[in-house]
Amino acid sequence: QVQLVESGGGLVQAGGSLRLSCAASGRTFSSYAMGWFRQAPGKEREFVATISWSGGRTYYADSVKGRFTISRDNAKNTVYLQMNSLKPEDTAVYYCAADLRILEPTMTHKPDYWGQGTQVTVSS
Repeated sequence: QVQLVESGGGLVQAGGSLRLSCAASGRTFSSYAMGWFRQAPGKEREFVATISWSGGRTYYADSVKGRFTISRDNAKNTVYLQMNSLKPEDTAVYYCAADLRILEPTMTHKPDYWGQGTQVTVSS
């Protein structure tokens, strides 16, 4: 079992930056692929970025490439999402996710574990 708690969301102007954090419980954090997904009002939840258990592989949605960076600190059981050059269309609830399987843009399964989400609002 893994419990995930996100933090770092908030209101920011377009062009600004935020860093989201996701703290995970459990002693096997380093075994899990981790990821960030988001859901805007009236839209389906979508893939944002994921990182392999070792941190050696990262994947990004085309819409955030070059602006967002995912990273992890296995010693702290934490995964991060640094978001720069934010746009109003980035406004959504951001969810942290974990899975023992690979998390990548073309995956067909849903992650096994989810956090409660953190709101990110980008004003124009």
